[in-house]
Amino acid sequence: MSARDFDSLNVTELARMERDIARKHIGHFPWLSVIGGLLNVAIWLALWPLVFTGIMPVWLGLIIATINAIAGYLPSHEAQHDIIGRPGSKLHWLNELVGHLSTLPLALPYRLAKVTHRQHHLYTNDPKRDPDYDSRAKNLPHAVWRAIQNRQPRARGGFNAYARTLFKLGERSALIEASVYRVCWFFILFGLAWSGHAIEAAALWWLPHHIGYTYLQVYLSWAPHHPAEETSRYRQTRSFKAAVGNFLSLGMQYHIIHHLHPRIPYYRTARAYWEMKPILKARGANVDSL
Repeated sequence: MSARDFDSLNVTELARMERDIARKHIGHFPWLSVIGGLLNVAIWLALWPLVFTGIMPVWLGLIIATINAIAGYLPSHEAQHDIIGRPGSKLHWLNELVGHLSTLPLALPYRLAKVTHRQHHLYTNDPKRDPDYDSRAKNLPHAVWRAIQNRQPRARGGFNAYARTLFKLGERSALIEASVYRVCWFFILFGLAWSGHAIEAAALWWLPHHIGYTYLQVYLSWAPHHPAEETSRYRQTRSFKAAVGNFLSLGMQYHIIHHLHPRIPYYRTARAYWEMKPILKARGANVDSL
């Protein structure tokens, strides 16, 4: 069908075609996320004895640990949407295991991420209710700067925004869990530094956390939603052409598919996007840049 043919269809017809395409991609088990997520954590854990014994140089450990921190979020993201195993299913334990373990290199509490990410989906670009709203920026350099600002003690965004969200939702146990998690992380880093391993601790966990968090804020929060001014379902996010390519942008070029159909596994979003693009364009979605 041509673009003119799609434009001639009514909203009901377009919605039906969109759902039919989405159904083709929903329900596929994300083996890559499960295996890749657990393997990623195993590699990160292996870095510690390798670096501490001098087998691997600290600089190389830093590079690999930073990649682990960034890559680990994607399997956790699948778990946040219960794509690996829904509550009550036989594989829900695996869903939660992958969710908790895969964010260890990033030092990100899984339940905090899960609750706040779902709020982001419900209220995308809402200045009062979207926990990621403060990642909005004018351009790429500004987005990097905002990601750094959001990690400061008195910042409005970042972990402070996530904590406020948990408090407003009455998620007391998740808030306590996240607080204990962060305190333990700081104590472990302090203990390693006290024992004479400050450089190793910084290279394998502290710096990867900060570099990884900045990278993820730019490509998962800022880029897919820029300029973050609209809240309607088909305009709250967009497709975009990443200068670093789809792989290094973590597949976020097609993030609009995830917001419209969050049950589609991450590795199938690109395929679903190209099948849906004419339909999305006819529905007024922001897909012209890709």
